[in-house]
Amino acid sequence: MCMRENRLYANINKSIFGAEEIPFLGCFLGKDGVRADQEKVCAIAQWPVPVPQKDLRKWLDLANYLHKYSANYAKMARPLTNLLKKDAVWSWTSEAQQACEAIKSRLQSAPILALPDEDRPFSGM
Repeated sequence: MCMRENRLYANINKSIFGAEEIPFLGCFLGKDGVRADQEKVCAIAQWPVPVPQKDLRKWLDLANYLHKYSANYAKMARPLTNLLKKDAVWSWTSEAQQACEAIKSRLQSAPILALPDEDRPFSGM
């Protein structure tokens, strides 16, 4: 089927041709698979210790976006998410610090996901 037959049009100014990889929904798609956006990983790694609950929530929102690149993410993040519960008393413990550092470390060595099948066409759509 042709795009024009289905009334679909591409904006030439927003199109990317001949690239090794393309940005897509906060990740990068390439011939080797899907990888995390390094800018987001750096932002997570360089974030200072999230002291108030509000900062922790912001940091976890960003880290959650890349959770698929980290095995056992929910288990690692549990000490942090427990601090966000309604009646939780805020206390940044060594367990919370270790959880924060573990997430940062895992995301910095994030794997490439979803390797394409070379026998099939590769598309970002």
